[in-house]
Amino acid sequence: MLGGLGVASVAALAACGSDDEGGTGEGGENGGGAAGEAITANGTEPENPLLPSNTNEVGGGRIIQNIYAGLCYYEADGSVQNDLAESIETTDAQNYTIRIRSGQTWSDGTPVTAQDFVDAWNYTALLTNDQLQAYFFSPIQGYDEVQADPPTAETMSGLQVVDDTTFTVALTEPEGDFPLRLGYSAYYPLPPSAYDDLEAFGENPVGNGPYMLAQEGAWQHNVRIDLVPNDSYDGPRAAQNSGLAFIFYESQDAAYADLTSGNLDILDQMPDSALTVFESDLGERAVNQPAAIFQAFTIPQYMPGMTGEAGQLRRRAISLAIDRETICEQIFSGTRTPARDYTSPVINGYSDSIEGNEVLDYDPDQAAQLWQQAEALEPFTGSFDIAYNADGPHQGWVDAVTAGLRQTLGIQSEGRPYATFAQLRSEVNARSIQTAFRSGWQADYPSLYNFLGPNYGTGGSSNDGDYSNPEFDALLVQGGSTTDVDQAAELWNQAQTILFQDLPAIALWYQNVSAGSAETVENVEFGWDSQPLYYEVTKA
Repeated sequence: MLGGLGVASVAALAACGSDDEGGTGEGGENGGGAAGEAITANGTEPENPLLPSNTNEVGGGRIIQNIYAGLCYYEADGSVQNDLAESIETTDAQNYTIRIRSGQTWSDGTPVTAQDFVDAWNYTALLTNDQLQAYFFSPIQGYDEVQADPPTAETMSGLQVVDDTTFTVALTEPEGDFPLRLGYSAYYPLPPSAYDDLEAFGENPVGNGPYMLAQEGAWQHNVRIDLVPNDSYDGPRAAQNSGLAFIFYESQDAAYADLTSGNLDILDQMPDSALTVFESDLGERAVNQPAAIFQAFTIPQYMPGMTGEAGQLRRRAISLAIDRETICEQIFSGTRTPARDYTSPVINGYSDSIEGNEVLDYDPDQAAQLWQQAEALEPFTGSFDIAYNADGPHQGWVDAVTAGLRQTLGIQSEGRPYATFAQLRSEVNARSIQTAFRSGWQADYPSLYNFLGPNYGTGGSSNDGDYSNPEFDALLVQGGSTTDVDQAAELWNQAQTILFQDLPAIALWYQNVSAGSAETVENVEFGWDSQPLYYEVTKA
């Protein structure tokens, strides 16, 4: 955990570190990868075309991270290293000068320039472009103008191009963890050709990362996507294999069957049915380690019966009616840990003793009393259902939670499955879903703020329940404004006390990386964010 961060040391942190090992190769020499078959891995159909500006879910994110490169990237332990950045400098944590390495190109041979970053960031932030990742640019001066309805500016005043390899970023106030964010995909650049037809570009993008699409039509929707090494990439994540094939399985059980039979190289999430056996089945190839993954279910602010005083009582009752410890042991076989907050224990600043988190304890008697108090104020009608995607390992815990609600609260409660993650997200994004719905967060960058801001800040990019509390927002801003990392964590944890009062989502558990690989591959390492470092994997 970092100590107090004074202004004089911010410049050192902002450099994102540099990785002298792991090899920046000479184009096709390192970038060409090893000969042989592609590495096969499980995946899910991306929700949207492959644009960093509009991808905020894991299925698309794992592909985006491999076909694009940004200023920085994250090592397995969450440390930040330079990728395209040569330097990121500041003296006040508010005004940054960013220089990119010269000679970098897109996969079509055109140069990567500072303008490519500035144009992509402005495009993402502009309200009329309706991009899911716009929120990540809210600290930059001029964001409010491009987000006005209608916008009063087309570009953010805080972004200025100095020359082909240099641009400056001016924030509205100091942001001590701003450099930590720059490895996240929202901050990736786009080539000039993208803007000719962004939807078509997203189907077959020109990238600048360690991989590129194998060919036109390499994305077979709902089936698979095939990537090959990008010889134009000259950076620290050079592909050490001949390519990646992400297979979109309809169920994790089918993926596990392929893994154990040697027909799949890597599986990054075990199905419920394998949690008791995968470590014995896979031996040293099994992975069960903490990761920056938080699981919950969201209760939309507009959901009938869940607003006002009665709604607040019901939210508390629902939380207290969930036996998290038993579910983690019996259903997840110890690959989950009951939540004590809304972030993750692997993130610096985490606390398990936040005021109000006793609402996460299992107390069926108090739960029943609170529900009856709510009934006296406003009777609840219908069923309290929890929507989930059936192509992920969710049915087991949803069935257990809803059974507990039926028994403890005496209400109707069921799971509501959607065939695919994309189908569930479609209704969530359209705000047409009328039930609670499962919601998880796999961190974009290693900071408490990354869990809290996007999910619960007003207008947050993943605030799918439309929660808004000015006091909570103010504490987020105060935490982000300090360059003292301990003070920032204290303020962000104070903000969580408000979440435990309002309960916009019901915190459930932290998720381990429960994953594994087949005997067909070597050098498989899973990172802090639960994802394999695909570019390191080699065929056995």
